[in-house]
Amino acid sequence: MRKIDLDIKIPDDVSPTILNIIQRCRDRGYQCYLIGGSVRDLILGLDVYDYDFATDAHPDAIMSIFRKSIPTGIKHGTISIILDHRQFEITTYRSDGTYIDGRHPNSVAFSKELRTDVERRDFTINGLAYDPASGEIIDYVGGIGDIRDNIIRTIGDPALRFAEDGLRPVRACRFAAKLNFKIEESTLRAISETLDVVRKVSKERIRDELIKILESDTPSVGIEYLRTSGLLGVILPELAECHGVSQNRYHIYDVYYHSVYSCDAAPKDSPMIRLAALLHDIGKIPTRQPGEDGDFTFYNHEVVGAKMVKRIMKRLKFSNEQIETVNNLILNHMFHYTDEWTDGAVRRFIRKVGLDNIGNLFLLRMADRKGNGARKGLPAPIERLKARIDRVIEQENAFTVRDLDIDGNIIMQEFGLKPGPLIGKILNELLEAVLDDPGLNERETLIEMARAVIEKKTPGSEE
Repeated sequence: MRKIDLDIKIPDDVSPTILNIIQRCRDRGYQCYLIGGSVRDLILGLDVYDYDFATDAHPDAIMSIFRKSIPTGIKHGTISIILDHRQFEITTYRSDGTYIDGRHPNSVAFSKELRTDVERRDFTINGLAYDPASGEIIDYVGGIGDIRDNIIRTIGDPALRFAEDGLRPVRACRFAAKLNFKIEESTLRAISETLDVVRKVSKERIRDELIKILESDTPSVGIEYLRTSGLLGVILPELAECHGVSQNRYHIYDVYYHSVYSCDAAPKDSPMIRLAALLHDIGKIPTRQPGEDGDFTFYNHEVVGAKMVKRIMKRLKFSNEQIETVNNLILNHMFHYTDEWTDGAVRRFIRKVGLDNIGNLFLLRMADRKGNGARKGLPAPIERLKARIDRVIEQENAFTVRDLDIDGNIIMQEFGLKPGPLIGKILNELLEAVLDDPGLNERETLIEMARAVIEKKTPGSEE
């Protein structure tokens, strides 16, 4: 064991609460330390959002010490407490039994030894305990050295650690992306040897780790580790297939590297835009064809890719809203603007993409361009389109049938019609006219236009 003194600063807003928790346990004769990722991030000077504690006190004892406590993981010794309007987790020292489902031990044995608890954890950088009262860090596993060397290494035999919990290999890649660390050679090799265990992990947990990679400073670091270890073939085989697939003279990188570098270039605080950037060109694999000039073409890859991404995101249990957001961006990312577009064409573009999605689409377009390797920002024509869209929006024009100064109820009352497809057809024809001439969007004008539409319809059109 190494006891180390480092200059660690806990934020003032939470420091008194942390010291209070530790002191309450010690007043009852128990040990209590900050443990895991919070200690790692404090050493690295990163923001900490979750402070976890380890103690030799039995879970029942913790619940007696802290009035507001919740047995969130009592089977594995974890109690959540609420103090000063914050939630913290306190886990009893333990050793784990056999892992049978690729994620959880079938039993745990509580311990009185901190070392026992540390040695059952995943990575050395997460195996540090910290006493804020004395400023002492307890390091049984060489975590300080690996933090200094920017290394991710398992505690003990990496094959055993990964065979226990199939999420740990994915977490290794996520920590590499978050911290810009390297995965130690034997640890990386063991990932490839335990892919079958990863396949046992729920899709929801894999999805959550993927999102955390997308939220890191440089997602490509983690994604490249996913690829070289074989994990990408398990999680996103469609993206793995893009590696080594050359494009055409307009691209420096193959489809895979263009995709991961585009992902890096998308906004860190928008994981769905980053996911769209990562997957925006996967449709190029099934649509890749040699052109007459010997170069490759990828006609309609955005349409094919959007369908593929919808299947991928459903497989990974993303929400319907997230699926729709990413699908919309990928489907529309290949738009080609020219100054010949009429204002009506601009309004139709806004209608197709959705007013709320326009800004995100431009961010994707910039990331796509930067991921090319030779260009960045938006080309001048797209900048001009942005300016035109701003002007159109300022005019408060109609972009959907909901923006019309008339609705289906008014049409039915005015012309004695019943609900049916004809009402939608009338509204859409009115919208098409208003997109070309916003001045038509007045109730009386629209009623007269609707009359003309109805008169043109034949009885057989009302299907």
